[in-house]
Amino acid sequence: MTVTRPLSPHAPADTLVHHARGPVPAGRYFAEVLALAPSLSGAGYAINLCTDRYAFMVGLGAALVAGVPTLMPSTTAPSALAELAGRYQGLIGLHDDEARPPSLPPEVTALRVPEHRPETPLAWAAAPEIAEDQLAAIVFTSGSTGTPTAHLKHWGGLCRNGASESSRLGAGGMGIVATVPAQHMYGFESSVLLTLQGGSSCWHGKPFYPADVAAALAATPRPRMLVTTPFHLGNMLDAGIQLPACDALLCATAPLPIELARRAEAAFDAPLREIYGCTESGQVASRQTCADPAWQLLPGVAMSHDERGAWVHGGHVEGRVLLSDLIESAGEDRFHLVGRHADMVNIAGKRASIGHLNAQLLAIPGIQDGCFVQEDGGQDGARIERLAALCVAPSMTSREVLAQLRTRIDPVFLPRPLVLVEAMPRNATGKLVRSDVLTVLAARRESGA
Repeated sequence: MTVTRPLSPHAPADTLVHHARGPVPAGRYFAEVLALAPSLSGAGYAINLCTDRYAFMVGLGAALVAGVPTLMPSTTAPSALAELAGRYQGLIGLHDDEARPPSLPPEVTALRVPEHRPETPLAWAAAPEIAEDQLAAIVFTSGSTGTPTAHLKHWGGLCRNGASESSRLGAGGMGIVATVPAQHMYGFESSVLLTLQGGSSCWHGKPFYPADVAAALAATPRPRMLVTTPFHLGNMLDAGIQLPACDALLCATAPLPIELARRAEAAFDAPLREIYGCTESGQVASRQTCADPAWQLLPGVAMSHDERGAWVHGGHVEGRVLLSDLIESAGEDRFHLVGRHADMVNIAGKRASIGHLNAQLLAIPGIQDGCFVQEDGGQDGARIERLAALCVAPSMTSREVLAQLRTRIDPVFLPRPLVLVEAMPRNATGKLVRSDVLTVLAARRESGA
C-alpha cells in the first residue's frame, strides 16, 4: 500500500506566502502547482532556477505532482549545468526570467514558471498527495574527483525534515524572510520546507541588500523570523538603518562570532539560533548561540562515533552519514564542534584549524572580512606547508594586519602572502569557496599587486 503525504498540510484558506501583490492562500498555490504540472509530463528530471521563492515552490510542487525529481546542484555555472545535462536525460529547466536563462545548455528544454497574478481566475484546490517513497530531489556535493556526488532525498524524509526543524524552533505560524536562495540546502530546508511542512509562511523574494531585507521584514506580519547567514547579518548591522523587530533569528553556512550574535539579538530584539548540517544529511542540530555553545540534535536524529568519526542517522536522515567535522560528545544528544577534518593544517610539526585562524583574523579591529587558505602544491597537486590570506581592511596596511596577527597566532601560521582586497569573493549564500579564493590570489600575483 502506497503511503502518501500532502504537498502541505496547510488548509486552503491559510496564507502560505507573503507576496508583493498580496497574501497567497495555500489553495491558490495548490491550483498553480496543478496547472503547471502537465507541462512537465514526460520529463526525466527538472532543475529549478527560479529566483523568486514562490516561483521556486510552484516549480517544485509541479515537479512532485508530475513525478519528476528536482536536481539541486551546488552551482548553476554553465559548465556545471552542461555536466548535469550529460548525466541526466530528459532534463527540463524551470525558470522565472523573461527570456531563456543563458546558463542553460542548448539541449535542455526551458520552461518558464508563470508569474503569480492573483487577478487571474483560478479556482482554489486541495493539497495534492505525494507518495512518501517518491524521489523528490537529488542534491549534489563536490566530489573528490571534481564530479559532483549525488545524494537522493525522498518526499517522506523531506516532510519529516521540515516538521523536525519547526518543532525545535517553534516556527509554526511564523512568517519567514530568507536572504539565502531556495536552491541552497539551508535555504531549501529553512524557508521552503518550513513553509510547506512546518506550518510557517514565507516572503516570496530573496532580499540581499540591508534596506531590502528591512522592507521584506516590515511587509511580513508578525510573528516573523529572519533566516540568514553571518555575512548578510553583519552587513545589516553595519548598514546603520532601522531594523524591524523579529521574533526569531536563524543563521547558518559559516561560523558565527559570538559578538555578532549578541549584536544581532540586541538589534532585532529576538533570540538567535544556528542550524548545523550538511548537504548529505540535511540539518541535524541547532543551538541558541548566546545561551549555550553546545549543539543539540534535532528530534529523531541520533549520533554515533567510531574510528572514522561521527555519524548521524535516524529521523529525516536517509541512511547513515559520516560528518566531515571533528566532534566531541557533550551528552546523550549534545555535542561540540572542534573543527573540520579538511580544515586542519600541519606546518613545521604544529597543527591548527583554518576555522581558528580565520576567527583570529576577523577579531582584529579594522578587519571587515577575510580568510586563510592553504594553497595547492606543484604538478602533483600535493598540499604545501604555506598559508595565504585575503582580507578587507580599508584603514590598514598588510604590514599592520600581520603585526596584529603575530600577537594572536603562532608565527609558523602567518600568511605568505596576505593580500588586501576591496571585497571577498563570496557566493549568493555568503560562503567563500576555496577555488574562488585561490583564483583571486592568482590574479593578484599575475598583476604584481
